[in-house]
Amino acid sequence: MASGRKAVEDTDDRDSSIWVLDQQLDQPMEEEARRIRNAYQEKEHSVLKILQLAFQSLGIVYGDLGTSPLYVFYNTFPDGVENTEDLIGALSLIIYSLTLIPLIKYVFIVCKANDDGQGGTFALYSLLCRHAKIGTIPNHDHSDEKLTTYSCSKYREQSFAAKTKRWLEGHRVKKHAILVLVLVGSCMVIGDGILTPAISVLSAVGGINVGRTKISNDKVGWLFAPVVFLWFILIGGIGIYNICKYDNGVLRAFSPVYIYRYFKRGGKVGWISLGGIMLSITGTEALFADLSHFPVSSIQIAFTVVVFPCLLLAYSGQAAYLMKNPNYVAGAFYHSIPDSIYWPVFFVATTAAIVASQATISATFSLIKQALALGCFPRVKVVHTSKTFRNQIYIPDINWILMVLCIAVTAGFKNQSQIGNASGTAVIIVMLVTTCLMTLIMILVWHSHWALVLLFTWLSLLVEGFYLSSVIQKVYQGGWVPLVIATAFFIIMYTWHYGTAKRYEIEMHTKVSMAWILSLGPSLGLVRVPGIGLVYTELASGVPHIFSHFITNLPAIHSVVVFVCLKCLPVCTIPEEERFLVKRIGPKNFRMFRCVARYGYKDLHKKDDDFEKKLFDSLFLFVRLESLMDGGSSDSDVSSLLDPQNETVTEFPLNTLNSTCSSMEFTNLRTADSIQLANSPLNQNQIMVPSNQANHQTEIDELEFLVSCKNVGVVHILGNTVMTARRDSSLFKKIAIDYVYAFLRKICRANSAMFNIPHESLLNVGQTFYV
Repeated sequence: MASGRKAVEDTDDRDSSIWVLDQQLDQPMEEEARRIRNAYQEKEHSVLKILQLAFQSLGIVYGDLGTSPLYVFYNTFPDGVENTEDLIGALSLIIYSLTLIPLIKYVFIVCKANDDGQGGTFALYSLLCRHAKIGTIPNHDHSDEKLTTYSCSKYREQSFAAKTKRWLEGHRVKKHAILVLVLVGSCMVIGDGILTPAISVLSAVGGINVGRTKISNDKVGWLFAPVVFLWFILIGGIGIYNICKYDNGVLRAFSPVYIYRYFKRGGKVGWISLGGIMLSITGTEALFADLSHFPVSSIQIAFTVVVFPCLLLAYSGQAAYLMKNPNYVAGAFYHSIPDSIYWPVFFVATTAAIVASQATISATFSLIKQALALGCFPRVKVVHTSKTFRNQIYIPDINWILMVLCIAVTAGFKNQSQIGNASGTAVIIVMLVTTCLMTLIMILVWHSHWALVLLFTWLSLLVEGFYLSSVIQKVYQGGWVPLVIATAFFIIMYTWHYGTAKRYEIEMHTKVSMAWILSLGPSLGLVRVPGIGLVYTELASGVPHIFSHFITNLPAIHSVVVFVCLKCLPVCTIPEEERFLVKRIGPKNFRMFRCVARYGYKDLHKKDDDFEKKLFDSLFLFVRLESLMDGGSSDSDVSSLLDPQNETVTEFPLNTLNSTCSSMEFTNLRTADSIQLANSPLNQNQIMVPSNQANHQTEIDELEFLVSCKNVGVVHILGNTVMTARRDSSLFKKIAIDYVYAFLRKICRANSAMFNIPHESLLNVGQTFYV
């Protein structure tokens, strides 16, 4: 018994699981998976396909950036143009801002830092968490690194990257600082999602007052249609028309010397006007956040071929018009339109503004989904609107919040200039956060030379620092709005993450020792009734305290107990065949298992996923494979690598091994049996196992027992942990835990709804902890 206990304890405390296949097969498997993935991508992303996706990206990714010409010059010169040479300086600033930030920084550098096609601040954070242990919830396991989608780097001991990694991992304060940085950037993206619809639509509809002042705003709803590509062609064509008609001398703005003259002539006024100039690059952060919809190459083609030249022509054309008509800076875009095409352009502008608003809202939904998966946002309902594209989501609760706040912002501000000031503040803070995270990405992920890292960081901070210094001056003129919105969302997100981390720490510190479990014996000191109990826990190893609380207060427990852990990893997605990690707890006669279901932040949790069936398929497969390894010893720790979807419970064997393993082919060898996985992703790979008929019979008996228990019934046991701050806790902790976190838990979705647990088979077990 003592030796058995030691074996079990060693198994439970092991850092990683023993995989079903020999580790010698890991490398060929990864190479094969990579080859298949690359072949698939090459097939899908042909030249024609890339061009098609580039065209489609115009309406989803570049709507916000494309509607900026509607309001940039007015926000740059809200009091009018005193000197027409200032228009050349402002145009020069716009040209080089578009070149340095959207084109060079984002399209050609930041977009390459995507996490398996996903963009945004949380995607960058996930990428960093895989290359350095900077996560604030210590649930990392070495077995996770063996996933095909879990890419991480190895460093030389004395390399700059290795030193940076050790520095970041050295103290919790640094880890929390990175988390705070990510949350600040994310909250500002949400704020921009509220402000963009207000300024874009108001600026577009404002063209009515230029064309026909007596037409009311409620008569333009029928005009909306997705025509962003036509919008870019129109603004580029109008720009060429205005340059040719009014003043082609504005093209001298391509010389950066006019930037120097602009600041020398304008002084502090010119410096403050940078807040308006910066609106020309709003939408750049949404470009990266919406990256999941398209490959990077299509984003780059669309920007360099269509978006960038059309924007340069549009701004140059407005500047040319204003050189001759400086009094029309308010509504400059509409004033510069030829009369013959005014209403068609107005129609397209209004439609493009609506599309731009949807782009930022979609980016907000994507960000909330990522934050939710990484434990940084309360549980909300996520609706997947497409069966084909997993990235198309809709979050009803967030949509209502955005709508209410957008209406409040639109009604509360007196003019578009104040909304522009607010939007500029949100955008520049997001860009600064991206710069900081990209610096770490270049060091830890790309292993870039320190000189390149320094050059990128210095140039980015220099440009964005100037913009930040300008928008700070406008905090009292509307810039305070995104700060208030971001602060509210930051409190929600950080408090929720703080409470989640505290709950995990409690689970870790109060988990039950295996010695105590073993001392109870196979019956666990209770009556073992037929059936299977699924105990949900946040622990991926060890027995949770809720289980001891349950068996201490109740006289019976199910014949089979499975501890289920739904674990979200800092990866985009996890292949279905690698999702479940099954382990055994204690000797076989204890009938206790652990199943860790691993998900990426883009994986779906839908009712039609049939999670329970997949869980049991993995469990049954584990029992079969365990009996084939090491003589079926009780201290085996096996991970399910097979896709069990081709097998059903009714196919599980009760008579012969061949009937139980219908997807496997057995070939007799002289000293061992070779199992070929014919119908799985691991085809052509073999496992060498000893032949043992007694183990085979034991396996069949256990499978019979598991199937009979499943047929009796399955009960889902869910812990309802309530946290309360101790009396001697600080005021901050009392407010955070007893009020904010408690309120968020009360109004968010229940765990049973997130796990899709049937109400009739749900059993809640409550317990209170003091932190």
